[in-house]
Amino acid sequence: MAGRSLPRRLALFCLLASCIALTARTSDASRRQLGISIGNGGGGGIGIGIGIGGGGGGGYSPSPTPPSSYGPKPSDFENERLYRAYLVIQRFKQTITCDPQGITNTWTGTAICSNTSYLGFFCEAPPNVKERALASVDFNGFKLEAPTVEGFVDALPDLALFHANSNDFGGVVPILRSLQYFYELDVSNNKLARCAFPADVLGITNATFVDIRFNQFYGEVPAGLFRSFPIVEAIFVNNNQFSGNIPSNLGDSPVNYLALANNQFTGPIPSSIGRAGNTLLEVLFLNNKLSGCLPYELGLLAKATVIDAGTNQLTGTIPASYACLRKVEQLNLADNLLYGEVPDALCRLAYKSSGGHLANLTLSDNYFTSLGACCWALIKQGKLNVARNCIPYAPNQRSHEECAGFFHGTKTYCPVSTYVPCHHPKDYGAGEEEASAAEEYKYRTYSALHP
Repeated sequence: MAGRSLPRRLALFCLLASCIALTARTSDASRRQLGISIGNGGGGGIGIGIGIGGGGGGGYSPSPTPPSSYGPKPSDFENERLYRAYLVIQRFKQTITCDPQGITNTWTGTAICSNTSYLGFFCEAPPNVKERALASVDFNGFKLEAPTVEGFVDALPDLALFHANSNDFGGVVPILRSLQYFYELDVSNNKLARCAFPADVLGITNATFVDIRFNQFYGEVPAGLFRSFPIVEAIFVNNNQFSGNIPSNLGDSPVNYLALANNQFTGPIPSSIGRAGNTLLEVLFLNNKLSGCLPYELGLLAKATVIDAGTNQLTGTIPASYACLRKVEQLNLADNLLYGEVPDALCRLAYKSSGGHLANLTLSDNYFTSLGACCWALIKQGKLNVARNCIPYAPNQRSHEECAGFFHGTKTYCPVSTYVPCHHPKDYGAGEEEASAAEEYKYRTYSALHP
């Protein structure tokens, strides 16, 4: 009986061995298909990697990025607004192609409003809202590079300020009119796409600060620039390639600081500028191709501290109204085609007794022929520059032949304006006004001439 059972046991053993071999082959194939690898860890542990294999390579596939369920949840943030801002920031972070200062390394975690993380981002509660939100972005000087800021700035619904001076952002200015709190835009000195004036900027009706200088915008500036911003304080469009006439409605804007310098504007300075007499504090027309007569209306800018129309093709005499510029400190009309006498009343603005504050009067590279009595002393004091004119006995003047050639050539006829639209007191107490003027922030427009 035992002999008969032995063959049965051998047959059963062979059957079991075949099943075990088949199972082993199937398991190996399954592991290859799923990319399962098992190895010993350095500390005696076992490391397992799982990935879905494809094709016939059978090699190891790295783990995919964890789904969003593994990241921070809304409950990890101070409020829902900041969670949504976090998602926008992280999406934008993936588009940054250059970050020489390592700024984006701080854009991690859930503490968006912290002083030690998320450099460039600042939180504040929006009007009539109790919870904090991402209110401003200040990337000035970060030198970040990205193909565009579209889908970032315009995707932050609580944003009020976006400052991005001196970065390498490309693309176009985003459409920001849907941002109800937005009022300051600075995209100066970037690599924005070369195009006409970004008209979408005009939709920021709450704007107080608009800065698009040092880019490659070209063509005419729309009239909307001076009527779309009812509470604007500063407009800087200098150092672009704008051309054509300056819109005739310039004087309708309440702007305090206006920089149009270093473009290719042509035509006259709009006479409407006189309507800005109570609001315009600094204006730069410097280095364009403006022509026509020096406008009488500039003398109506009663609060202006800086007026710079140097390096243009303006002509005519200095209107008598300029004697009313009692607040002006910097007046530059150099490198034009002006002629006649430098008015004595204008030079008197450099004397305290007149109530004036004139510190620098630059009239070089013109064709003036005489000076008012008070002007001579200003040359010695370094407050008046009349080099390269046609003034007898003044230092460093043009040659007789050069002056004669100008006066015998064709000139635009400009009427001589002798009307003085202001009262000149004999003695003006300037002490208090000088103190307040000294405390006022100096020359924002001249600062805008630097990137």
